[in-house]
Amino acid sequence: MQDSVLRADVAALRVRDRDGVSFAALALRNLVRQRVRTTLTVLGIAVGITTVVALGVVTGGLRDAVGAVVRAGGSDFMVAQKGAADFSLSVVTQADAEAVARRPEVAASTRVLIHVVKVGSNPYFVLEGYDPAELAATDPTLVAGRVLVPGAPDEIMLGSRAASALGAGPGDRVTVAGSRFRVVGVYRTGTIMFDSGAYAPLTTVQRLARKPDTLTAVYVKLKPGVDAAAAQRAIERQLPALTVVSGTADFGEVDQGLALMDALELAVSVLAVGIGAIGVMNTMIMSVYERTREIGILRAVGWRSSRILRMIVIESLLLCLIAVAVGIGLGLALSRAVLLVPTIANFLSPSYTAPTFVRALVVGIVVGLAGAIYPAYRAVRLSPMEALRYE
Repeated sequence: MQDSVLRADVAALRVRDRDGVSFAALALRNLVRQRVRTTLTVLGIAVGITTVVALGVVTGGLRDAVGAVVRAGGSDFMVAQKGAADFSLSVVTQADAEAVARRPEVAASTRVLIHVVKVGSNPYFVLEGYDPAELAATDPTLVAGRVLVPGAPDEIMLGSRAASALGAGPGDRVTVAGSRFRVVGVYRTGTIMFDSGAYAPLTTVQRLARKPDTLTAVYVKLKPGVDAAAAQRAIERQLPALTVVSGTADFGEVDQGLALMDALELAVSVLAVGIGAIGVMNTMIMSVYERTREIGILRAVGWRSSRILRMIVIESLLLCLIAVAVGIGLGLALSRAVLLVPTIANFLSPSYTAPTFVRALVVGIVVGLAGAIYPAYRAVRLSPMEALRYE
């Protein structure tokens, strides 16, 4: 009886081999054999991929917000305190701001003080203090009303999202940081964090924050034809306590948050690879043990070790690619669900960029290859006679 079954297996495999075996179809068939084990392995890997995607989307949103901060008002760059733990804690003195403004390369400078307060349901309401004359020169995009004017300390401009949340517009009065303000305009920047905040006179915000003669940063617009890199180096030489930020790559000099997010993203990716590889290895090694006789038959009908190796690796990669697809779907759903929390929705806009999905795919491929190493080695080490005798 056993010999007849063996001859039937050999004949069937010879027919498939002569017609050309589709490795993908064969791998899929092998995975379907153990549906429960395959499903659990896919879900385990997908959880790691979900975290990688969700973190990537969040970090991308933070990078977009950073880009908006650095280039606010159409500036070429901004100047802030070197080594600040958080951008909102940066301290630039009035004397430093005047020194920057007097430099021959500078066409215009805009001073700003950022004060984060709780307003309504938004605990991260960004109140930005500007000199009214300097703010007018940046020509903010108005949705309604007008910009701030000098000599009116109780005026405020609301971001479009803040105006909608507070149900306020030009002519209305709102309370921010314990003070009553008269709304004179509504603006839009296109960045959720700033559209959920407000602009107020610089001296007023300095009083509310208890930071007299203190700024968070200075935005700089250079004269036409000026070498931006040379101007940045000159400012940093003259004011060594400050640093120039011209892009997201430089933002770590004045805020450690983005660097921490990058480190967390890397750590999660490494963890996903490690845990996922163990799960895949367990699934594949069990599959190899269960198919020892089949592998012996394949070797008997002429399959080389390299072909057995390819079959195991492709099976492992297919398993992980399915998990990547599931993980990306769950990651997108999770990132959208997070925005249902008002606190997060008021300062973060998700960013769905290609690098996020490429990273998820790379993690999946690395998991598949790492998890296939030992099972593939075990499969190719089996001798045909030993495998055929296996029960």
